[in-house]
Amino acid sequence: MLILKFLSRLPLPVLYALTDCLYFIIYHIWCFRRELSRSNIRNSFPEKSELEVEAISRQSYRNACNLIAEVLKGAAIEADDLRVRVRIANLPVLAPWISTGQPVVLLASHHCNWEWLLQVSCLELGISVDAVYKPLRVSAIDRFMLAARSRFGGNPIPVKDFLMEVLKRRKGARIIALVADQTPLANEEKHWTRFLSQDTAFFVGADKIARILKAPVFFVGMQRVSRGRYVATLQLLSEPPYSRDGTDIIERYARVAETHIASHPADWLWMYRKWKYRKPLYA
Repeated sequence: MLILKFLSRLPLPVLYALTDCLYFIIYHIWCFRRELSRSNIRNSFPEKSELEVEAISRQSYRNACNLIAEVLKGAAIEADDLRVRVRIANLPVLAPWISTGQPVVLLASHHCNWEWLLQVSCLELGISVDAVYKPLRVSAIDRFMLAARSRFGGNPIPVKDFLMEVLKRRKGARIIALVADQTPLANEEKHWTRFLSQDTAFFVGADKIARILKAPVFFVGMQRVSRGRYVATLQLLSEPPYSRDGTDIIERYARVAETHIASHPADWLWMYRKWKYRKPLYA
């Protein structure tokens, strides 16, 4: 924990220099999940050449290492600096719902820097942001991440408690934030769809939460402007009234996220084990 706090106090250029070295070790020496990354890209973009696959894979590792530097800095970054580095282009689109005291669901993906996105959302919106997270196995790192995510008013909630906690506080304006491209366990409820040229499972929690809260749902697409600078754009996916059941919201999310990833492929986390199991024949 102390070493993480120390690193967070270093200037961002110094952290980038450290993570540039980390990139060389992880990608070129350790080869950590390198073949998994390339395989994921090949399967997602069968039309791309091996040179293109390698270029995307290499850059995605560079970007992931940049993310490590930025996550560390997120524990100490000043609010004004963060606002300069992450800009939400069309934030006023949320005003009609927030001004009337309604909750809003924001769905992001493992694209660019979702950690800074959470922090700047808390700063700019000025209301509670409930963000689902999966506790990390190393308790010291988990405590560090929780502190960083909570700095500007964020309210991280463990995934196992998320639905219950959201329901407890369902009245009033608040943001419900999920990184929705994660993969459910094989025995969990899921929605199957074609995503990046592959049969892909998605959590259905976003659909359920939106219907229960009668909340509009927005996709948050991030784009890298330069190293350490991003712009996010909000896109309305769905709004009430809703039917009682269904998975059309997460299906719309999958379509928009797919298009966004295809436009900026190196900014997605290709080393992530998204396709852990095959779609059953009966699904």
